[in-house]
Amino acid sequence: MSGPLYQYPKQAAFGRVVPKTKIYQHAKPSSAVKQRFITQIDKIVWLYKLAPETINLPPCHAVPEIEIFEIQLKTPELKEEVLRSIDQAIPFPILFELRYQEQVRLTAAYKRPSEADGAKWVVDGYLSSPWLPADTVRDPLPVALDLARLYDQLLRALLPIPKREGETLKDQINRYADIQRKEKECNKLESRLHREKQFNRKVEINAQLREIEKMLNTLMKVKAG
Repeated sequence: MSGPLYQYPKQAAFGRVVPKTKIYQHAKPSSAVKQRFITQIDKIVWLYKLAPETINLPPCHAVPEIEIFEIQLKTPELKEEVLRSIDQAIPFPILFELRYQEQVRLTAAYKRPSEADGAKWVVDGYLSSPWLPADTVRDPLPVALDLARLYDQLLRALLPIPKREGETLKDQINRYADIQRKEKECNKLESRLHREKQFNRKVEINAQLREIEKMLNTLMKVKAG
């Protein structure tokens, strides 16, 4: 699989600075989140618009177009609620290129219209590539028949687990979230095991740990079952 940094077509260039105040107007973030915008972000640039008129791929209800935003950072850390505010303000799927000094990373959440209310968007947890040198050679965009399948490929490139046969993007993301939860449970149980003095309790915790590790192995398998 290619990625995670892409060479976007010149005809899709948009290149407009997005004022933070515009995000505040639409997303209405709390004072604490606004403060993070100020301390963590230098500038937000709407770099590219991947749309039917710019890259000649048909849209669909869930993916009418895909936006590429560059966020120039003042700090290497950007809190998730800041990205979430931008996603709430812009009613399209977004891929974020985060830039800090001479490094870049791609970050995005699986974003789709709400089944309960088509005017609202559901934003899942964020997936990120590692930090890469800013001059990393970029891949061409994946070949796709429409914007939905392009978006699918761009997001799957950020998932650190391989796709199972016939697995939808949503299922793959849910499986990855389950893996992360089980890994946290394992870490907590391992800490408890190290602290525990009583033999009987150690045996009990060990059994729980083995059970969760078994579930984790099942989730990690490329083939279901």
